[in-house]
Amino acid sequence: PEQRQTATGQWQWQQTALHDTARHCEPIQASAQQHRARNSSSKSKTHHNTARKLATAMASLQQQLAALAHSQTDQMERMHAYRALLERIMAGITSPDSSVADLKAFVAEVAQEHVPLVIARSLLQEVATSLLNEAMKQAQVMSLPKIKEVASYAVEQLQPRVISFEEQATLFRRAWAAVLEREEDWKESAAVLIGIPLDSGHRTVADATKLEVYLKIAALYLEDGDAVQAEAFVNRASVLVPLVKNSMHELHFKVHQARIQDSKRKFIEAARRYNELSYIIPEDERMVALGNAINCAVLAPAGQERSRLLATLFKDERCKELPNFHILQAMHLERIVRPEEVQRFGNSLQEHQKAITSDGFTILQRAVIQHNMLSCSKLYNNISFSELGALLGITAQEAERTAASMISEGRMSGCIDQVESIVQFFGEEEQARKWDGSIHDICDNINAIVEKIGQAHPAWLEAAQKKLDA
Repeated sequence: PEQRQTATGQWQWQQTALHDTARHCEPIQASAQQHRARNSSSKSKTHHNTARKLATAMASLQQQLAALAHSQTDQMERMHAYRALLERIMAGITSPDSSVADLKAFVAEVAQEHVPLVIARSLLQEVATSLLNEAMKQAQVMSLPKIKEVASYAVEQLQPRVISFEEQATLFRRAWAAVLEREEDWKESAAVLIGIPLDSGHRTVADATKLEVYLKIAALYLEDGDAVQAEAFVNRASVLVPLVKNSMHELHFKVHQARIQDSKRKFIEAARRYNELSYIIPEDERMVALGNAINCAVLAPAGQERSRLLATLFKDERCKELPNFHILQAMHLERIVRPEEVQRFGNSLQEHQKAITSDGFTILQRAVIQHNMLSCSKLYNNISFSELGALLGITAQEAERTAASMISEGRMSGCIDQVESIVQFFGEEEQARKWDGSIHDICDNINAIVEKIGQAHPAWLEAAQKKLDA
């Protein structure tokens, strides 16, 4: 009974404590709810006040623009008034939470016909130049999305009167394209630059400016992986390069040419251009160009041209410092390239150089197979298709097709015996004998022709003989 009384007392004490705690917490909870309500109301009022201020400022701007539009003052005073208004707008647009609505409204108003053309051009020129400078900076006062929004809007507003604002529209497009380029939207950036009127006939555009725009568009398309479009603008630039005679533009032109040849899998021409660039571009980029030359030379179809190019690169002492020198050395010395060497070299290739060809091989695999085929022709006089395929790591049928293709294209000397399923290689001695035999046949044919002429015209032959004796 004593224990039950003690437990009952403890239970009653706990219930009393809980009741007192709840009674004391009720005012605190009510106070917290009131505090949250006040904060929510305060935030709502703040947002409402901000929106009301923006609306008031917008209305005030519209009133000021309308007053300037109907002002009867001279152009100089109106110019000063517009410029002062523009400075206030540009000063207020730099904060992160600011809006570009005022600047867009200013551009739209200035582009109207009731604003004198001299004033409109000057003001739009200032806005466009400011946007372009901001877009080219590493740390912008105005954010990139704001620059893009204003520049694209300005291009749209100026389009109906683009003939009157060609220079200003060009600057807005360049600012817009610069933002897109920094966002890595290469294709859209090139499309914006294409809209620049370079040959409208209403103004004279310098050849240097045209060349710069064409080269920039080509570079953007190359970054996007579209070599066809890039080549079209490089071809346009090729007409202007001799006229401008600017070393930097000429260098960019040669770089674009090399990259286009590389993208189009014309590896012999690309390797030559990269090798040429490795002597004239800045020091810190020369080894990159030389490495690209080695990659393209290795990927080129096997043959005499490729062998000469490999020899030129192998003799260049700089190549020994590059990581891909091992495969250059193996191919120049006509050694059979092993799979592990191929895999190590393949890891350094660009994406477009890893494409799969119509025969099911990658570009590198096909180049190595053809090289190893030539290496086998130096070691064997003849070999069966099955054994050749085993050496090259392909089937007998693929070995036969590869040998037939190289022989027919003149990149390897030999003949195929399909009955015996072997390929016969002709070495240098055999080629010399064939050359001597061809010369002998030509001489015999000339002698036969002279004899027939002597039989038909003996007097002419006798007179010709006397002239030779004299």
